[in-house]
Amino acid sequence: MPEDGQVGGGHRGAALMLKLSGAPTYGMQLQTNSLSGLAAEAQLDVTYREERIALSGDEAAILHVPQYTVSALGYGPWPEGAAYSPRLAPPLPGLGLIEAIAAADILAWEDPADADDDGISGRARRVYSREYGVEMLGRFGRKAAMPTVREQSADAFSNDIGISSPLYPDPWGECSEAQEACRVLPHGDNDVRGFEIDAKGLNLLTLYTASLALPIRKDAEQDEVLRGKAVFHAAGCADCHRPAYVTHRLKDDPSRSFQLIWPYSDFLLHDMGEGLADHRNEDDASGREWKTPPLWGIGHTEEIAGQERYLHDGRARSLLEAVLWHGGEAEAARERVVDMSPEERAALLRFLKSL
Repeated sequence: MPEDGQVGGGHRGAALMLKLSGAPTYGMQLQTNSLSGLAAEAQLDVTYREERIALSGDEAAILHVPQYTVSALGYGPWPEGAAYSPRLAPPLPGLGLIEAIAAADILAWEDPADADDDGISGRARRVYSREYGVEMLGRFGRKAAMPTVREQSADAFSNDIGISSPLYPDPWGECSEAQEACRVLPHGDNDVRGFEIDAKGLNLLTLYTASLALPIRKDAEQDEVLRGKAVFHAAGCADCHRPAYVTHRLKDDPSRSFQLIWPYSDFLLHDMGEGLADHRNEDDASGREWKTPPLWGIGHTEEIAGQERYLHDGRARSLLEAVLWHGGEAEAARERVVDMSPEERAALLRFLKSL
């Protein structure tokens, strides 16, 4: 059972984005950095309360429960009732292969009413595509808000750094009406001088992003890794972290066409419980729902990022902590991990580190 501990040390949330709702002065995303001569919107701070989780075999884990505060407000008071959700940027490798999975192969795993009574009711998110002008399957982002790599890239240009493009033509980006100094800067006239990144530039960036290769998997045939793979399946982890797909046969795109890939995700939204809820609805995705993140490449996190930080806001400092935060539809799998022997748990983590 969990036991509350003392408040842990805090650090500046410089690596986090803060998605907003109900904060018109500050837009849809808090900007903690700014152009020279302009004030940043605010500072995001995070401290942690420690929570001890008892595990079988006289083992235990300490979870860091985040507590966020917004300070140094540069454009007026914080709106009462504003909802916000800290987000850690997800990895980029493999996005082009995810885009190449046939939508039908993802939709086949949908079970929104839990018809098979297994406690898992994943559902696909269907979103409007600015690129194609129709509703499409959401694949990218923590809540599957974007259907294509190109739209994900254009959305990041607009909301993260205020760069206009053919898909997001507003030259002011996230500069709200209250941020007058930002809105008088010479962002350019889209009708006269073009977008800050034009269609060609956006296409080149999309090609680059979609082509980023995954790191090579490590020690896949080691005995402990294979034992951990069996534990992964027995615990029910693969019910949402679906291992493999074969990509579509894509005309004129042999690099992504008809490939066997191993992302370990169903790319569906799942209710992950109150512990991970951000209480910020994103259109039809509730505050308790998150897209199953792919696990491929996760074993390289520390060597690439210089530290281990997992989940949507980076609260988990290890893969074990990330597992122990699972709730809602993943509660049963989490409890199997809590109750398994230390040797099985170690093998499971070894398997995850091999991905």
